[in-house]
Amino acid sequence: MCSIIGYCGQCTDKEQFIQGFDRTKSRGPDDTRIIDTGKGLLGFHRLAIMGLTPSGMQPFELDGSYVVCNGEIYGFEKLRDELSAKYTFSSDSDCEILLPLYKEHGTDMFAMLDAEFACIIFDGKTGEYIAARDPIGIRPLYYGYDAAGTIIFASEAKNLVGLCERIMPFPPGHYYKNGEFICYRDIARVDAVCRDDIDTVCRNIHDKLVAGVEKRLVADAKVGFLLSGGLDSSLVCAIAARKSKEPIKTFAIGMSEDAIDLKYAKKVAEHIGSDHKEIIITKDDVLSALETVIHLLGTFDITTIRASMGMYLICKAIHEQTDTRVLLTGEISDELFGYKYTDFAPSAEEFQKEAVKRIRELHMYDVLRADRCISVNSLEARVPFGDLDFVQYVMSIDPEMKLNKYGKGKYLLRRAFEQGGYLPDEILWREKAAFSDAVGHSMVDYLKEYADDFYTAHEFEQLREKYTHAKPFTKESLLYREIFEKYYPGQGEMIVDFWMPNKSWEGCDVDDPSARVLKNYGDSGK
Repeated sequence: MCSIIGYCGQCTDKEQFIQGFDRTKSRGPDDTRIIDTGKGLLGFHRLAIMGLTPSGMQPFELDGSYVVCNGEIYGFEKLRDELSAKYTFSSDSDCEILLPLYKEHGTDMFAMLDAEFACIIFDGKTGEYIAARDPIGIRPLYYGYDAAGTIIFASEAKNLVGLCERIMPFPPGHYYKNGEFICYRDIARVDAVCRDDIDTVCRNIHDKLVAGVEKRLVADAKVGFLLSGGLDSSLVCAIAARKSKEPIKTFAIGMSEDAIDLKYAKKVAEHIGSDHKEIIITKDDVLSALETVIHLLGTFDITTIRASMGMYLICKAIHEQTDTRVLLTGEISDELFGYKYTDFAPSAEEFQKEAVKRIRELHMYDVLRADRCISVNSLEARVPFGDLDFVQYVMSIDPEMKLNKYGKGKYLLRRAFEQGGYLPDEILWREKAAFSDAVGHSMVDYLKEYADDFYTAHEFEQLREKYTHAKPFTKESLLYREIFEKYYPGQGEMIVDFWMPNKSWEGCDVDDPSARVLKNYGDSGK
C-alpha cells in the first residue's frame, strides 16, 4: 500500500496539510515526498512493492505533468513495451506508465487498466487535476472541499479531517475532471446475461480465478496469505501453492478458547504444504484494540468492526514478526456468490439486485476492512476475487444458476474446484461461517457484553437520538458510533448505512448482522 494526497489549488495552511497527510504514514513508511505543482500540492508516502529502488519513488513527472498513484497495475509490462517506442522509463514501477498512457489516451486510459488503483494527475499543459479510482474501490480515495471551495483528494478520510467540512468516498469506477465525477466502468452492470451451461460456467470460474491469483503473485517484496480455513481464502491459498515454486506462507488467527477456523486452516495448510503460522488472541487483546480499530477503519458499521478485530491483530503480528509485505485475501467472494442470508432471496432477480448493491457498496465495508487492517500495518492487500475479469463474468452468469437450489451455498464456486484435489472435501463443502464468528464466537460475545455494560437502557435511548443518519439500534452500534464521532466528527454520511441482511426478505428481518442469528445457519462454524 501507499498513501496519496492532492490539494488541487492554493494551500493556505501547509502545516495542517502535512499533519493530515502524516496520519497515514504507516501506509507508506519507506519514503515521503510532497511537491508543489505551481497550482497545488501532491504528496506520496511509499511502500515499495514493485520496483524497490529509489527510481520508483513518486510523484512521477513527464513534461511538467505529475502523478501519484496507490496501485497495482497487472500486465503493465505489455503496456510499457508498447509505450517504449515514444517514452523512456527509468524504473521498474508499474505506476510509471500512467503519465505516458494519459498523454496518449487522456481519460480513456482508466478503462484500459487491469488494476487496483487510486491516482491523482496534475496535467501540466492544462493546469487541471484529474483523479480516478478502480471499478470496485479496492484502493481507497476520499475527497472534500476546503473553505475556499478547493477540492482535496486523499487515500483516507483521516487525511482530510480538519481540512474539509464534509468528507466523502470517491466513487469507484469514476474519474474526476472539470468539477465532475464521470463513470468510466460500472463493474456491477450486466450488459448481456451469460447463458452458458453449468459445466462451462464452472470451468470459466475455475480458469478466471486461477488467473486472478496468478497475476497477484508477482511482487518484488515477499508475499503471504491470510488463511481462515473457510472456502474463499482456502481456494486462494490452494491455487497459489500450485503456482509457487516454494511453500507459500499462510497465517491464521483465533481466540484462545473457541477458535472455529484454526483447525480448518491447519488442515488446509497441511493439504497444500504451506509454511503455516497461528496467531492466538484473548479477550483483552480484542477489547484493548477496539478504539484503535475504529479509528483506523473510519467506520461505525458493526459487521466491518467485528470482522476487523481479528484481521487487524493478525496483520499486526505479521508486520511485527515477519518480513512479509504483501497479503492475498479471500474478500469479495460472498458478494458474488452469496451469503447465508441470500439463501432467502425470493427470486433470481432479487438475488442479482442484492449482488449489484453489495458490489457497488463494497468499498465501504469488506474492501475497506481489508485495506485498512492491512495497510495500517505497512502491508499491501491483494484480492483475487476482485479481479475485474472474474467479477464481470460472475456478475453476468444467469442469476437462476447462482441461487442456492443445490442445498449448499456458493455451489458454483465449490463445483468449479471439485476436480484436481485443490482442497479436502471437508473444506470444499464445509458450510460458511462468518469470519468474525469463526475467529471465535466468544469474540463477538465479548464485544456485545462490553457495549451492554457501557450504557444503561436510558443512556442508550437518549444518546442514539442525536443521530439521524444510520441511527444506532443496539448498544454495540451506539458504542461504535460514539468512538467513530470522536475521530471523524460529523462525517457519518461517509458510510451509507449498516451492513445488514435484506430486511425485506422473509427470514432476514434480524437485529444483528451475524449469520448466527439466521435460521439456516445450521452447521456453519462448527
